[in-house]
Amino acid sequence: MAVADSGGRAGGLGQLRIIGGQWRSRRLQIAASTQLRPTPDRVRETLFNWLQPWIVGANCLDLFAGSGALGLEALSRGAAGAVLVEHDPAVISVLRANVTVLGASTADVIMADCVAYLQTQARPFDIVFLDPPYRSGLLGRCCTLLAAGGWIRPGGLVYLEAPGTQLPELPEGWLLERSKRAGQVGYHLARNGPWRSLPRSAAQ
Repeated sequence: MAVADSGGRAGGLGQLRIIGGQWRSRRLQIAASTQLRPTPDRVRETLFNWLQPWIVGANCLDLFAGSGALGLEALSRGAAGAVLVEHDPAVISVLRANVTVLGASTADVIMADCVAYLQTQARPFDIVFLDPPYRSGLLGRCCTLLAAGGWIRPGGLVYLEAPGTQLPELPEGWLLERSKRAGQVGYHLARNGPWRSLPRSAAQ
């Protein structure tokens, strides 16, 4: 998942740093896994600068959550709630412990295969984070399932991370709003149809 974070390793566990919001500078554990590569600080900083007008009050879905770097950062910056989906039991255990440490009462950690999860009854989200393992072929498939299943509200935003410029064809109606590279990583922001208004809770 993504590329290596800047956090060090101690006792077999890595570290994740929350970079903004109410939990700014808090360091959390990451399960030891050769497959787990949290989105780097500099990429998250840029991403959440992009999302700044919409993050407060948003309901978020973090697929392939791994360390929880994106979902927990969203909550730290004022998102109303986040569903974090991950299939690895060891990763889930550490992720749930981090949610407890932060007191993140609006985080819902779900142990499930992400493709299977997207084939269940959908609920619309304001922001979706989509960062599957590289070269897995899952990015395009999950985009299709998100669009077909109604997982993203009209005007909702989707973050996509992939190696280089290997972005799959976006579903009909999705528009690529932002695109940038950091080393070998390409990261992008798309939206589902017409530009959205602020979440109702943020506009009050």
